[in-house]
Amino acid sequence: MTLFDGRIETMCGDITSIDCNAVVNAANSSLLGGGGVDGAIHKAAGPGLLEECRRIRKEQYPDGLPAGQAVITDAGGMNCSRIIHTVGPVWKGGGYNEEETLASCYSNSLNLAEKEKLRTVAFPAISTGVYGYPPEKAAHVVYRTMKQFLPALSFPEKVLLVFFSQNGETQFLNALKGEPGIQN
Repeated sequence: MTLFDGRIETMCGDITSIDCNAVVNAANSSLLGGGGVDGAIHKAAGPGLLEECRRIRKEQYPDGLPAGQAVITDAGGMNCSRIIHTVGPVWKGGGYNEEETLASCYSNSLNLAEKEKLRTVAFPAISTGVYGYPPEKAAHVVYRTMKQFLPALSFPEKVLLVFFSQNGETQFLNALKGEPGIQN
């Protein structure tokens, strides 16, 4: 499925093997790896990623990367050249700035892609796994954030929204039925 005249594509697959310039990691605040997408990316990138993340923690974020912020590292052994790490919000019912924090994850990642002139960036469904963000609500945050920020940016030229399962992609697309810019 394409959105925004083909600038965004949705797909189902393993984000660690996508052919792109950068992958966005749904990291935890420690930046030291974890479960889900974070663990898979750390495993695929190899030990150099952990070393670089430890350095970033020591030099820039001794208390951990705050939710909504993003940092960029080399990609180690992955197919891409860079990894953008962002910490999504834990869903607490919607009254704790979760929407704004999730939007910041996407906008800050897009801004890093622009700064680094990354042509193709693959995003996972940030916070929709163990952090419990409802996928349908997340879909609208992603849509609004992309609609707000992408037109003003030259990079990335292509955004890939990569879902772990076909069900995840279907939930995302169903949530956006009727929104402008959605094409089959």
